[in-house]
Amino acid sequence: MTLTDATFTAFTFFNALQIFSYIPQIVAVARDRNGATAISYSSWIIWLTGAAATVAYAMINIWDVWLALVNAIHAVCCLIVILLTAFKRHREPRPLT
Repeated sequence: MTLTDATFTAFTFFNALQIFSYIPQIVAVARDRNGATAISYSSWIIWLTGAAATVAYAMINIWDVWLALVNAIHAVCCLIVILLTAFKRHREPRPLT
């Protein structure tokens, strides 16, 4: 296995793992009954824009469709978390403290 093969394998494995790691977060937000207060909009927006910037870089600067596709999936997952959080915060009643 060449170094190129090894880095591609690592990229594929860890990005697939990262993409699947969004699922528990999305489920946790969906089940949350307190307006998803543990979710940080600023963090998820930074992750979303980082993924979107990587998509743009991959398509414009280096024409790497695979890198763009993987990061587009990351961006969509981040957007799902952000939108679901917004929905939960505006729909779920917050407990009185």
